Amino acid sequence: MATFRNRNGKWQARVRRQGYTAITKSFITLQDAEKWARQTEVELDKNTYSNTSLAEKTTFKDLIERYMREVTPSMRSVHEDLIRLRAISRHPLCQTNMLALSPMRIAEYRDERLKHVSAGTVIRELCYFSSIINHARREWNINIQNPVSLVRKPPQPKGRNRILNNAEKIRILEEFELSQKNHFSIWMPSLIEFALETAMRLGEITSLLWENVNLNTSVAYLPVTKNGDSRYVPLSGKAVQILNKLPHSIDGRVFPVNKSTVSVMFTRRARVAGINNVRFHDLRHTAITSLAGKLDNVLELSAVSGHKTLSMLKRYTHLKAEDLAKKLS
Repeated sequence: MATFRNRNGKWQARVRRQGYTAITKSFITLQDAEKWARQTEVELDKNTYSNTSLAEKTTFKDLIERYMREVTPSMRSVHEDLIRLRAISRHPLCQTNMLALSPMRIAEYRDERLKHVSAGTVIRELCYFSSIINHARREWNINIQNPVSLVRKPPQPKGRNRILNNAEKIRILEEFELSQKNHFSIWMPSLIEFALETAMRLGEITSLLWENVNLNTSVAYLPVTKNGDSRYVPLSGKAVQILNKLPHSIDGRVFPVNKSTVSVMFTRRARVAGINNVRFHDLRHTAITSLAGKLDNVLELSAVSGHKTLSMLKRYTHLKAEDLAKKLS
């Protein structure tokens, strides 16, 4: 049964039904209040009613901040996720309440961001949006449809295929050797060479512990990798030599440096060395391409790189037709 009363110039409608908490909503006119009450009673009778009052009181920023407190700390990439989510939460879109967060507003956000950042960044941000909203629907009783699912994503950018040649490798290492004299970093030259020898990801290198390195068998163990699995990485003779020359840090890590700092340092010093359009991850690309010419088959290559599928591995390997022709002759 619905009741109505005028409070502070607005009409408050209240619908009571056994088995449900009283549902209230305020309107400017009595006619609107009566219309809403009739519709709500019909939905209750059909068992299709969805209470959106919490969604109306909650902004997207509220959800993001709660997600950062309760969910993000359990993720492996917690540091990077927190940086990105804090930046997103400052956008005006996040002041919108969840009931008003429509596909059109998400699309406007997408188009605006594409003017300033890459399509890959926008796709990543939309994925954040979708994950947060879906979690809120499942766990926090936010009764809305996910508007992100109705928004067209930007075309997926092509994967990078940047490979460093020998001259570029030498120039970057020389630049870091020079900066080392200025106490820029005692770890970077060895870290770069180790990456080129092992094809390990930056996060895998910076989290590698001495207790998981066996120099006698030339194997490094990674308990957790990007795809969630553990794996053993064979170490070349040069990789073992690099490790033997390193001092041991107190925290037990082979390379006791911050992942984000290494990424920024690498790009910055490469630029100083006159090498543009290069990122640290391109070392993995370069290393896997080099290993493809040394190993007998793609199974061996995937065992080293940690790729699960051939389609992903092909992004990192660039076999030359003339080299394949020699094998066929």
